[in-house]
Order: sequence, then C-alpha cells, then structure tokens
Amino acid sequence: MIDLSIILPVYNEKYNLLPLYKELVATLNDLDCSYEIVFVDDGSNDGSDQILEEIRSNDLKVCVIELRRNFGQTAALAAGLHHSSGVVIITMDADGQNDPADIPMLLAQLERGFDMVCGWRHDRKDDYWLRQIPSRIANRLISWTTDVKLHDYGCTLRAIRREVADELHLYGEMHRFIPAIASWIGVHLSELKVNHRPRATGKSKYGLSRLFRVPLDLLTVKFLLSYSGRPIQLFGGIGFISGGFGLLILVWLAVDKLLFGHPLADRPILLLGILMVLAGVQFVTIGLLAEMLARTYHESQKKPIYAVRNILGRSSKNITES
Repeated sequence: MIDLSIILPVYNEKYNLLPLYKELVATLNDLDCSYEIVFVDDGSNDGSDQILEEIRSNDLKVCVIELRRNFGQTAALAAGLHHSSGVVIITMDADGQNDPADIPMLLAQLERGFDMVCGWRHDRKDDYWLRQIPSRIANRLISWTTDVKLHDYGCTLRAIRREVADELHLYGEMHRFIPAIASWIGVHLSELKVNHRPRATGKSKYGLSRLFRVPLDLLTVKFLLSYSGRPIQLFGGIGFISGGFGLLILVWLAVDKLLFGHPLADRPILLLGILMVLAGVQFVTIGLLAEMLARTYHESQKKPIYAVRNILGRSSKNITES
C-alpha cells in the first residue's frame, strides 16, 4: 500500500496546475515515503484536462480522475478518497493558495497520535469583506453548533488517516463539515496554522451564496451527528412540548367554559390549542416513522452504531471464527 495520497479537486485551474504540481513533487521527493498525486477533474471546461493528461503522461505517480460534469467539491473529494490508496491522505485545493511546503508539518503532527490534522489559514490573502468576514461568521456558527472547535472549517488542506477517511460518507456540500462528521467516530483532531497564498491566476469559485447554503447544510450535519440514530428523541420531544402546551390551553378553556360560562366560539386561542395538539401528534408520528427508517437503514446496510479505534489481542468471537 502507498504511504501517502495527495487529493486535489480541480475545476478550471488550467494555469495553476503545472506550477502547483512542480511544488508538490519537490516537497514529496524530500519525504521518505511512497506517494501518489490524485487530481480529480470536476468537469473543467478551460483546458485543465489537457494539462492533467500531460502531467500524467510524464509521471506515473500521478492519477487523474475525470468526472463527467461539474458535481462540486464534495463529490470530487469523495471520488478522490474512494480511488486513492494511501495510508495517509492529504487534501488540498488546486488553486495554488495552499502551500505544499506545509505537508511535512501536517504529517509530523499526525505522527503525534492524531487522526486528522486541519489547516488554519490564520493570515488569509482573500478579500476581507466578501470572503474573510462571512467565513469567520460561518466558522463560529459551525463550531458552536457541532461542538467541534476549529478556527477554519473552510481550509481544504488536511491530513487524514485512511481508517478515518473510509468512514466519511460525503454528499451534498458536506466537504466543509468533514471534521464535524469525523467527530462522530471519535477522532483525535488537531489544528495547525498554515501558509495561505494569494491566488496567482483565475478566480474563486465561492461567493456570497455560501451564506445561505451553510446554515441549511449545518442543520443536516447537526441532525446526523446528534439524532440520526435516535430521531424519536428529536421529533418526539418537539411533539410532546407542542402537544403539552396545546392540551393545557384546551383544559384551561374547558374549565373557563364550564365554571365561568365564557363562550369559546369567538376565541382564537381555541384554534391555537387544537393546532398545537395536532402538531404534537404529527411530530410524534414523524419520529416513529424516522425510527423505522433508521432501523431499516442500519440493518439493511449493516451500518454499525459504533466505531472501533483499535483491538488489543483477539476477542473470543474472532478466535471462534478462526
């Protein structure tokens, strides 16, 4: 098995690829390990594919994966993880803003017992108002919601052990939440300050639309991390609260009608009480249905509800099977 895999999603980075490749090779050749460089062409239409084919033809350590169209960075990273074979995986952007010279530092930190090391672009070279401010807000929101405290969730430069990468099931736009997703299996996580360079050519693929997508993706991640194995506790809890308040309203109105003779027909709070009771019943029903779906998913996919870091010795089950 190869010691190190470098995964780079590529989308319209024609003029950045060759300089970045040369920097990568210079850094990796100084390391005492075997390696591969995996470029994932995410449907580029600027001629990036031709540059990658040229690089591949001159270096057998390079692998180029060409996707049929632009699926997005999450899909490109997932393809790279699936087709790579390194014991340790380095992910980084192909725009040249991540510095390959930081790779040895990430690997050294990984050797100290961590499962994942994330880069922190502490001195970013991006536009302050359009890139840095929204990113800081998003990082604080994600850290607060997921309880995984990082300064920079948007930095693609990361070092990941193979056993952790194999447990990552990415879809949608979950690439920015990889540390949070990995936290479910109890990774030992570290964050290091890395060099961030200004973009030499081309333009950024990110815009202010992230401000609207991040909260929605964050809701999905929070549900998956906290309630995917016990959805009844989320929906049932909301249902009991809603139904409880609705029932209190209806009891109070019944007492008010029977003891004091106040009419109910012209009181909107009656409709509110009925609505809250019905909503409570619906939430509990949704929770039960979600429990059935979760049970079907775990049993049909044989998805474990735990993650093993290591086994010292052989269990009696393994001995019996042998």
